[in-house]
Amino acid sequence: MTGTRPGSRLRYPALLGGLVLVLLAAALAGLALGSVRIPAGQVLDIVTGAAEPGPYRAIVLDVRLPRVVLGAVTGAGLAVIGTVLQALVRNPLADPFLLGVSSGASAGAVAVIVLGVGAGAATTVALPAAAFAGALTALVLVYALARRAGSLTGGRLVLAGVAVSYVLSALTSLILVTSARAEHVQEVLHWTLGGLGGARWDMLALPAAALTLGTLVLITLARPLDLLLVGEEGATVLGLDTGRFRAAVFVLASLLTGVLVAYSGAIGFVGLMVPHAARMVVGAAHRTLLPVAALGGAAFLVLADLAARTVAAPQDIPVGVLTALTGGPFFLWMLRGRGARAEGGPA
Repeated sequence: MTGTRPGSRLRYPALLGGLVLVLLAAALAGLALGSVRIPAGQVLDIVTGAAEPGPYRAIVLDVRLPRVVLGAVTGAGLAVIGTVLQALVRNPLADPFLLGVSSGASAGAVAVIVLGVGAGAATTVALPAAAFAGALTALVLVYALARRAGSLTGGRLVLAGVAVSYVLSALTSLILVTSARAEHVQEVLHWTLGGLGGARWDMLALPAAALTLGTLVLITLARPLDLLLVGEEGATVLGLDTGRFRAAVFVLASLLTGVLVAYSGAIGFVGLMVPHAARMVVGAAHRTLLPVAALGGAAFLVLADLAARTVAAPQDIPVGVLTALTGGPFFLWMLRGRGARAEGGPA
């Protein structure tokens, strides 16, 4: 716990303040840099309303700012979900992408797009609802398959997640190739690769509300999440109904994943890398870990999206491609480290 070390009560607020500053700096860079570079001072004037109407106003307020906000919301949400999933299954390799949750949400969202379920406001409701259903189905399947093979271990969990992810990806491809409309290809690529280029102000309210409410609820559940870290038997002895608690938090995690994926697509490895880094800084106590993971995830994805639209400018690379390029080696490094610890020596 952070309160067990001298001066930690002062260091933790300073850490949160530092992360907020990093997030603000990342957001400013995201607003200023791109195919059109805008001076940082002018960006601040536009955002605060001090600037006169000009050619940069629409770029900052209507194009880049919604994208930065969606990136921050999505990054924070994925980091929080990853943190919670790692506690629920007691494995630091758990991640919405690796466990097939993001693939399930993508499959549900793609089905709505291709099948043309509803229109206008109906689609606004149907898209996150279908993504939630797909995410929850995937998570239940992965957990059931891993448990059925015997005791729940990290290896079984990851293998089950990869298997379910492949099946759902194949289902997504099947839905796409059997569609009679060729224009669905670009839309579906948004969900399968993950991207923030379609961000608009009218689509930010639901993911922002879901992130805020979901994170607040999970922070109130910090103690039972901590109890799971001591093991299922120990948590039961201490009064936690682990079955009901896991089921309830799985539903909450799936709901949050579904909402985020419905607007940003499947962005992988944020929920793996950020919680691991946050845990190294503040420890495993979830009351302190969750806010740090949320702020770190927000800043990370804003910066990753900035790189995605500047590294090959004017071409806009899906941000999910860059997170996979960084997350894949990180995942292999974690596997190697866990393997070395299991063998009792260096790998």
